[in-house]
Amino acid sequence: MNPGGDALPRGQADQQVGPTGVRGENTIVGPLQDTEMRLHCSSLDFPLVAPRFNRNRSAMTREKVTPDEIRAMKRRGEKIASLTVYDYPITKLVDETGVPLLLVGDSLGMVVLGYPDTTHVTMAEMEHHVRAAARARPRSLLAADLPFRSYETPADAVAHARRLVAAGAEAVKAEGGRSILGPVRAVIDAGIPFIGHLGMLPQHVLEEGGYHIKGKTDAEREALLADARALAEAGAFAIVLELVTPPVAKVITASVPVPTIGIGSGPDCDGQILVTPDLVGTFPWFTPRFVKPRLNAAEQMREAIAAWQASL
Repeated sequence: MNPGGDALPRGQADQQVGPTGVRGENTIVGPLQDTEMRLHCSSLDFPLVAPRFNRNRSAMTREKVTPDEIRAMKRRGEKIASLTVYDYPITKLVDETGVPLLLVGDSLGMVVLGYPDTTHVTMAEMEHHVRAAARARPRSLLAADLPFRSYETPADAVAHARRLVAAGAEAVKAEGGRSILGPVRAVIDAGIPFIGHLGMLPQHVLEEGGYHIKGKTDAEREALLADARALAEAGAFAIVLELVTPPVAKVITASVPVPTIGIGSGPDCDGQILVTPDLVGTFPWFTPRFVKPRLNAAEQMREAIAAWQASL
């Protein structure tokens, strides 16, 4: 997923030692050291210190979210919130809020790695960030993007999807509809839950010459609808609609039995997903037109760092 709309695109080893400097089996310490709060962390996990308070203890005791639960949310008429995650701390924080669907998106190419678009993101980079996110052991469902050119054949799609699952992903996402049905079916037949992605396809940004809203013509509308139905029939448990005109996104949502997760596609999808740095303001150099940041974290960080530097 790309954080951009019809606008210009935005511009290693895993740590094993935590703040205590101790490697090995770690458990939470502090006033909330009870059965519910204990985490049995391996030597690859960060030592954890319990917070002095927890505003959302219910999020920490909820059941593990599954693809079936995401589908059931549509049937119950519940809006589905989804956010991108790229590392251990953000995954843990977002999971604690109760957001049910997390995505290690290839948008990390821009907002974490500084690439100009998602086509530069490698499989190894996706695996690295999936491993980091998976260490948070979220109760939310953790999905991951298949990167550019990793699913051109059914065999490639299955092999790379299995690598993401081995890194900790519980579902994978790929861009396209009927044009990738072979790889989609192969992934689903391999027992790996699959999320579709229609509309503006960021991995096609170079061949399309930018990020463009989809569904403006009758031909695009019919193609999107046919693609959505094909993905649902193939077994996708959800479909991301990115930069699809709101009327068309509404029609698609009403026409398929699986949830639609919109980004820049209007309010009538079954859920919404955002790039987390856009939502909280940690990537201030570019904000998509459809995003209303709920926090200016970058400015708060600047102020905190400046105040600390001045105090030296």
